[in-house]
Formats: sequence, structure tokens, C-alpha cells
Amino acid sequence: MYNNSYKILFILILMMSTMITISANSWLSAWMGLEINLLSFIPLMKDNSMMSNESSLKYFLTQALASSILLFSTILFLYQNNFMNQIFMNNYINMMILSSLLMKVGAAPFHFWFPNVMEGLNWLNSLILMTWQKIAPLMLISYLMIKFLIILTVLLSVIIGALGGLNQTSLRKLMTFSSINHLGWMLMSMYSNESLWMNYFLFYSFLTFNLILLFNTFKMFHINQLFSLFFFNKSLKFFLFLNLLSLGGLPPFLGFIPKWLTIQYLTFNNQLFVMTIMIIMSLITLYFYLRLCYTAFMLNYFENNWIYKIYWNNLSMNLYLCLSFISSFGLFIISFIYYLI
Repeated sequence: MYNNSYKILFILILMMSTMITISANSWLSAWMGLEINLLSFIPLMKDNSMMSNESSLKYFLTQALASSILLFSTILFLYQNNFMNQIFMNNYINMMILSSLLMKVGAAPFHFWFPNVMEGLNWLNSLILMTWQKIAPLMLISYLMIKFLIILTVLLSVIIGALGGLNQTSLRKLMTFSSINHLGWMLMSMYSNESLWMNYFLFYSFLTFNLILLFNTFKMFHINQLFSLFFFNKSLKFFLFLNLLSLGGLPPFLGFIPKWLTIQYLTFNNQLFVMTIMIIMSLITLYFYLRLCYTAFMLNYFENNWIYKIYWNNLSMNLYLCLSFISSFGLFIISFIYYLI
């Protein structure tokens, strides 16, 4: 629908709006940055398909609702001096702001829009929605930590993210529920340590980019395409499923490092009950990843005999294999570097 120059312009505005929100010194200026971010992402979502138009409309309505709640809460801040019980009103307003930000980021129980929107997007827009679009709301959430609401959101996110992905055949919905599960870990790492969630987000973004690079190249949208596409290149198939296990947080892959650090901080802060629930739910996510990988790792696995005409240049192939090597052996690499330092 838009040519490349307009897309580049909207991407630049998208990045600028995130910087405005991060550097804001008031809730009103943060709200302004979030609105610019929304209005710049909507044109990127639209293409010639009907599902993308439906997804962009759902995304706009949900984000507009969250933005209106955020704006209404900031207005209440100006008039809270007129209320008798200012402490109660201040806590109530903070909960409204935090709820609106959780809705923007797609954390449970405000996740109802996330899978439906993701199902109608292409892989590039899905990558932006799962990574870049979470930076500004998560940064604002880190300024406003309410223990009860954060822990409730963490528990619901890890449970819904784990159980929701069990019965999925769509790769986009599988990545969506995986993102909701990782959001629970990010929020808990944010509650435990101020800067730990940034490290978790960087690891998660790297692993998500690594998978979506392959999904977008071969136009894969469903699970059955994984088993019939890579018989011509065994190493590519092997690294794909290793990246899935790394995203699930299985040691000794790279995705285990942020979960390892989060578990360590939760142990120091005596959050043992929440940590136990999170680990159990991570095992469930690993179950449906292993269910995909199990047959592909078998030596006597029977594959289809038809041949796909796939054109992928050597540079892209080498880039993906290099990123996959880092994802698969990142724990050993980081441990070796730490030992040398």
C-alpha cells in the first residue's frame, strides 16, 4: 500500500516516538509519545490483505482505549487535592495508569487483543510488535511498581502464555503466547532489579529476531511447514529447532541466561512461591517446543520427497547460521568471556 520511502519515514517516526516516551519527564509528554508511536505503527500494519486491515483496527481500538485511560488518570492527578482521602486516590490512580500500560504491552489479563492482532500481521510487523513496541510501555511500567498488581500480572502472564500455546498450530500465535510468557518473566525481573529486565529484553529480542528471520524468508506460518521444508538442508533445520529450545529457556542455550539471572534475584528476594510457578510454567512452554523438535531430531524420521524452489543467498544463510550458533552456544561463549575477564 505504501512505497518504501513512506515506510522508512514511518519507521523513523516510530523510533523517535519511543525516544520521546523514554525521555519524558511527565505523564502527559509520555502519553504524547505513545500516541505518536501508535499513529506511526498503524500505516506499517496495513497491506493489501483483509486480515491486516482487521488487525490494524483491533490494535488501534485497544491502544486508544489504553491511551484514554492513561490520559484520564493523568487528569485525575491534577484534581486529587480536592478529594478527602488523597492517599487512597493516589493508589487508585497509580493502579489505573499501570493497568493501561499493561494493556498496551499485552500482558495478561489484558492480553485479549494480542493473539488476534498478531494473526493478521506479516512477520516484520510481528517482530516490531513483539520487540520495539514493548520498549516504551515497559520503561513507563518500571517507574510505577505496585506489588500486588505486578505479581498478579506475572502469574497470569506465565500461566496463560504457557497453557495458551499448547494447542496452537499457527506459528504467529505460538510466538504470541511465548511473548506473553516472557513478558511475565520481564515484569518479575523488573520487580526484582531495576536493570535486569533490560538485559532480559535484549536476549529475548535477539532470539525472536533470529527465529522470525527464518520464518519470514521461507514464508512459514504454520507448524506443519516446519517438517516439510528443510530436508534439503539438515543444518538449517537443526539450528531452527535449537533456536526454539533457546527461546524456551532450555540450558545450556543462550535463552537460559536471563531466566537464570531472574531466578537468582528471586531467590535473593525470597520470592520462592512466584519463582516456583514461573519455573513450572516454563517447563510447559518447553514441552510444546520439544513436541515440535522431537521428531525432527530422530534419526529414523521420514520426510516428504517433494522439492521446494527456495532462493536464499549465501550471505543470508551464513548470517543466520552465525546468529544461530550464538543462540545455541551463547552460554558457553559468555562463560568463557567472563572467565577471561
